Amino acid sequence: MKEKKRLIAEFEEQSFTQILFPHANTDWVTYLSEAQKTFINIINAIRKYQKCLVVVHDVDEVKAHFTDENNLEFVQYTTDDTWARDCSALSLEQNDEIVLLNFIFNGWGNKFDAQKDNLMTQNIAHNYLTCKLKNIDFVLEGGAIESNGAGTILTTAACMLNQNRNPHLNPTQITQKLKEFFGAQHILYLNHGYLAGDDTDSHIDTLARFIDEKTIMYVKCDNINDEHYHELKLMEEELQMTAKEQDLELISLPMCDALYFEGERLPATYANFLFVNGAVLVPLYGVSQDTEAIEIFKKTFPQREIIAIDCSILIRQHGSLHCVTMNFPANVNI
Repeated sequence: MKEKKRLIAEFEEQSFTQILFPHANTDWVTYLSEAQKTFINIINAIRKYQKCLVVVHDVDEVKAHFTDENNLEFVQYTTDDTWARDCSALSLEQNDEIVLLNFIFNGWGNKFDAQKDNLMTQNIAHNYLTCKLKNIDFVLEGGAIESNGAGTILTTAACMLNQNRNPHLNPTQITQKLKEFFGAQHILYLNHGYLAGDDTDSHIDTLARFIDEKTIMYVKCDNINDEHYHELKLMEEELQMTAKEQDLELISLPMCDALYFEGERLPATYANFLFVNGAVLVPLYGVSQDTEAIEIFKKTFPQREIIAIDCSILIRQHGSLHCVTMNFPANVNI
C-alpha cells in the first residue's frame, strides 16, 4: 500500500500558533520594549481565536505582560532570535497521523548564529503531546515553502537552490527531496522576485502565498520607479504562466511605499499575513497602501475577520508577521 502524506496547508483548521518572545539577548535589545509590545499585540490577537504557545527566556517575566492566561501556554527555552517560522517544525499528515518534521536551520545560509534556534524544536517537543517528531538532515526554513495542502509546493529558486543551504545537492536532487519529504506531485519554483532588505534569499512568504488549493496571493508593483518593479513584473508573469498550467487563480496585493531604518530599505510586504481559525491577521506599516491591502483581504475572506497588526517594528529586523509565528494544525495538542 502506497504511503499517503502531504504538507498541511496554513488555511486549514489549526490547533495553536507558536511564537518566540523577544528577550534582551536578541537583536531586538535596542528597542526591546517596542518589540515586545508588538509581540503582545500579535499574541492577544491570536488567542481570541485559538491557543498560542509562547517560547520564552523567562516565563514569569513574560506572564506579567498578560492580564490572564486564557488560550496561552508558556515553555521556557532561550532562543537566539524570534523567527519562529523558520526554526519551528513543519506539520505533515502521514497515513492519517500528524508527524512533525524538524529540519536543520542554519541562520539563512550561515548569515547569523542559529545554534539555539536549530535545537529549539527537539528541546520543546515534549509540549506536542500526541505527535511523532522526525529530524530531517536537510536545511529548510518554513518561510521558504508554501503548500496548497493537495500536493503542490511553491518556493523560490533563489532560496531553495542556494548553495548556502544544501551545497551537496543539485537542483534535481533538491526537488526530489522536497517531493519525498512532503508527498508532493508539483514543486513550483519562482525564478524572479525579491524584497530589498530581506536576509532570507527571497523567502516565498514575502512574495506569494496559497490562500486555498487553487488561489495564490502575490505582491504586485505598479511603480515603475521602484527598484522592485522589473523583478516583480517578471514574477507576476511567471505566476500567470503557472496559473494557466495548474488551473490556479491569482489575487494581487500592493507593494508598499519604500520604508527605511538606519539608511536601509526594509522588506515591508502584505504577503506576510497570518491565518488563524476564523480570521486573517494582516501586517500594516503606516503607509498609504495599508487601506487598500485591508480592503483586498476583506473582499477575499468574507467569512473571516480581518485583523490589522502594526508591524513597523518587526521589519526593522527584516521580517514581519508571518515570519515570527508558526501554525500547528488540528490534532496537535499542547
